[in-house]
Amino acid sequence: MNIEKIKTLGELKASGYRSRTVKEELRENLIACIKEGKAPFEGIHGYEHTVLPELERAILSRHNINLLGLRGQAKTRLARLMVGLLDEWMPVVEGSEINDDPLNPISRYARTLIAEKGDQTPVNWIHRNERFYEKLATPDVTVADLIGDVDPIKAANLRLSYADDRVIHFGMIPRANRSIFVINELPDLQARIQVALFNILQEGDIQIRGFKLRLLLDIQFVFTANPEDYTNRGSIVTPLKDRIGSQILTHYPETVAIAKTITQQEARLDENQKERIHVPELATLLIEQIAFEARESEFIDHKSGVSARMSITVFENLMSTAERRMLLNNEEKGTIRLSDFMGVIPAITGKVELVYEGEQEGAEYVANALIMSSVKSLFPDYFPKIEKLEKPGEESPYDEVMQWFFEGSGFELEDDLADAEYKVQLDTIRPLERLLTKYQPELPEKDRHFMKEFLLWGLAGHKKLSRNRFVSGLQFKDVYGNYISRL
Repeated sequence: MNIEKIKTLGELKASGYRSRTVKEELRENLIACIKEGKAPFEGIHGYEHTVLPELERAILSRHNINLLGLRGQAKTRLARLMVGLLDEWMPVVEGSEINDDPLNPISRYARTLIAEKGDQTPVNWIHRNERFYEKLATPDVTVADLIGDVDPIKAANLRLSYADDRVIHFGMIPRANRSIFVINELPDLQARIQVALFNILQEGDIQIRGFKLRLLLDIQFVFTANPEDYTNRGSIVTPLKDRIGSQILTHYPETVAIAKTITQQEARLDENQKERIHVPELATLLIEQIAFEARESEFIDHKSGVSARMSITVFENLMSTAERRMLLNNEEKGTIRLSDFMGVIPAITGKVELVYEGEQEGAEYVANALIMSSVKSLFPDYFPKIEKLEKPGEESPYDEVMQWFFEGSGFELEDDLADAEYKVQLDTIRPLERLLTKYQPELPEKDRHFMKEFLLWGLAGHKKLSRNRFVSGLQFKDVYGNYISRL
């Protein structure tokens, strides 16, 4: 349809345009997408067999939708992607506050204008990006904000009494007519405000200051809610839940691979960082494993959840830690080190809600524990598993490394060492090279030193070595030597 040529109601009728409700529009466009093999929700990973089929069924059923899940589970992202299922352009009566359909006007203004001008009624076109409205539910939201109120200034300017419905100032919901309207964190909305939504969801009429307006609003509602909110901050009142067609449960990525894909897609990195800094594959897996460990940690409130945003900010902080070190050493190229993970602690502490035991230990301790737990979890994927109890006299693949530390005075690795010096220091522990040759023979050369450091951290995590943090770096020692030095 050539919208540039359609400027009046008569031209719109002649074009063969057919009015559809927003729910019918979403449904028919989704059907077309499925038939053509297109993905209507691009950029969403891990929901292919769970959330997305349920969301598509809800759209096909013309339901209002409630996305229920913990923070950082792409609830708002899903709602925004629904805009792509709307028609690219939509005709409205020119000057209408509530996006009146020229073929099916509902406001007094539009009906009066069409009665006066007939087929010469001017028509405007609205792009689908302008048909998405979003409101964060906060305790200070009022009925006037969402639905509307009497406007004294309008009454004075038009010289109308308050008994005339033309003095009404419409709120966000009527202005979202023929659009998608999202209310985020629905339980935070006061119960009396939730009650005001009943008729809009079911009967379509609204009431403002005694005016009972039979406005058959055409809106696709999408609500988001956190299950924690049902007990902590508020709840969705039962009659409102009853009027929401589909409640869809979201979830966190089920595998590290899916989580990694999301992080790589969402992280905001400078092109200069991407070109100059090499990120070993193991480093990207550790980033995601931290979030998985956090969701199981006894120190972290599971009801609050651990947002996918944590992994994204950890990755961004990790790259910046390496970049800062390179700037200090005037280096053009660099590689992520495992010791760089000490720089991501602020990205972890701000993203987790601690239980009482976690508060007692402290946020920084918990963040360090999560990093070490991640190393321990991934360690058996690369090297022989270290058993908690070993038989006396039984040989271990790590005996040579243990002997090296037993005979020496320890090993220190400063955070801001230049790349060449960092490699030289790690290479002094010769048994590490032999372990890599035996168990990781196909490891790329540029990842070898990260893997050596990973070996040290893994041994420390399994209590084979001691790992201590000092002001500017890390120190690894034989556990017995460390005990004696403390004495």
